Amino acid sequence: MRQLKKLQMGKNGLSDAFLEQVKTVLETEKVLKISILKSACRDKAEAKEIAEKLIGELGSKYNYRLVGYVITIVKFRKAQR
Repeated sequence: MRQLKKLQMGKNGLSDAFLEQVKTVLETEKVLKISILKSACRDKAEAKEIAEKLIGELGSKYNYRLVGYVITIVKFRKAQR
C-alpha cells in the first residue's frame, strides 16, 4: 500500500513556489494532504479561504476536504461541474 504524500504550508502561505510544488506532486499522485502550520493562518475561516484559493488555482479537476488544519486534496479523472 502506498503512503499518502504530505506537505506543510508555513509562514509564506500560498506562494507561487508552494503552488508549483503542489502541482508537481499531483501530476503523479491522486491524494495529497497539506498541513497548515500555525504561522500560516490563525483560525479555521482563514484555513478555509486558503483551501478555496488553492482549489481555484488548481482547477475543477480537484476537490478538497478540510479537517482541522489539514487540507486533503483529491484528484478526479474528469473535471467536476
